Amino acid sequence: MKTTVIAAGSWGTALSMVLNENGHQVKVWARGKAQIDAINLTHKNEKYLPGVTISENIIFTSDIEEALRDAEVIVFSVPSQQYSKTLSNFVDEKRINKDAIIVNVSKGIDMETLETVSQITERLLPNATFVALSGPSHAEEVALRLPTALVSASKSRKAAECIQDLFSNDFLRVYTNPDVIGVEISGALKNIIALGAGVSDGLGYGDNAKAALITRGIREIAILGIAMGADSETFKGLAGVGDLIVTCTSMHSRNRRCGIMLGEGMTLSEAIENVGMVVEGAYTVKAAYILMKKHGLEMPITNELYQVLYENKNAREAVNQLMTRQRKHELDEYATNLENWI
Repeated sequence: MKTTVIAAGSWGTALSMVLNENGHQVKVWARGKAQIDAINLTHKNEKYLPGVTISENIIFTSDIEEALRDAEVIVFSVPSQQYSKTLSNFVDEKRINKDAIIVNVSKGIDMETLETVSQITERLLPNATFVALSGPSHAEEVALRLPTALVSASKSRKAAECIQDLFSNDFLRVYTNPDVIGVEISGALKNIIALGAGVSDGLGYGDNAKAALITRGIREIAILGIAMGADSETFKGLAGVGDLIVTCTSMHSRNRRCGIMLGEGMTLSEAIENVGMVVEGAYTVKAAYILMKKHGLEMPITNELYQVLYENKNAREAVNQLMTRQRKHELDEYATNLENWI
């Protein structure tokens, strides 16, 4: 198929390599001409995937008209906060083929509109076929052809299976899922929990604390997701607990690295600058905090992280607040409804 990847960051570049290996025509667009010229000259993307050689068959261009011409599948790998503006420009300029499948691989919630990427797409391009591609996947490992599993989520089974076929090979296994909102909320909020896991590491709190944070974190993700119409089963799968585990435990995770620096005493702006790439969780925590309030939900980890990042609350104080909250059942509804529980 004729495929186009929008943005030449680590994930966009790694996925373009997968598409090329699977025999598809691949173009990658990025705004920065200097970056594109360097990649075309050296066949490396040293800023984002140092040491990885990129096939000469992949066309890197800063010409958006050339990039989108005849594209059957358009893979958006732009940060979630830039997605609305990027898609809006393409729609206004009538760049997108009306039959093209729109695939999003970024993970976040728009801070301004509180929309997921599928909701933004539906608003700007109502008749588009949309797929969210997500799951536990570091670009650095996919680029090295290490075994990875993803989820292709779409309201259209045909589209979900098309993207499943497009990316699947002997090192990348793709499952399908009809629960788009559940997959999107999982991918967005796991970045918040990974920030928290990093803060815990930076404070030196050890494995026990991080295991508790991850476990209670998946509960918070599910609470918001279900309130927004998701299926609870999604949070038990690759896009949910799978992506949460890898993001909270790996040094490839820019959200965890940012959290570690916060725990060690850096300011948010200092930590983000030090990471050198977009830290989605830092923005998503604000959107999730507002959605939590809007739906009247109890999400203590999200609440405390918001206070640390945007209200200058001390990180140790935030952890203490979590540890000394009112005691409660782990399984609230089960314990409440079990008549004979003593």
